Amino acid sequence: QVQLVESGGGLVQAGGSLRLSCAASGRTFSNYAMAWFRQAPGKEREFVASISWGGGNKYYEDSVTGRASISRDNAKNTMFLQMNSLKPEDTAVYYCAASSKTYYPPTNAASGYAYWGQGTQVTVSS
Repeated sequence: QVQLVESGGGLVQAGGSLRLSCAASGRTFSNYAMAWFRQAPGKEREFVASISWGGGNKYYEDSVTGRASISRDNAKNTMFLQMNSLKPEDTAVYYCAASSKTYYPPTNAASGYAYWGQGTQVTVSS
């Protein structure tokens, strides 16, 4: 089992920035690809960004490319999502997720992730 806890969400004005954190415990964090997803009210959960278990490969959803940066610190069992130039349409609950299997490449499909945090709310005001 991998336990995940997100933090860093909040209310921010459009154009502002936030840094989300995901603290992991349980199994060896560094063996798992990780990802961020988000879910806005009335919408399906959508992929935001993913990172390989070693941190060398990163992928982003088109709407956040250039505004988001995913990273991880395997020594501290923590993953981050830096979001800049935030827009009202970024408003959602943000979830971190860990891959269902060790050493698997990251995917943008939610089905590829077996472990999820409880989410952190990000609200961007216009």
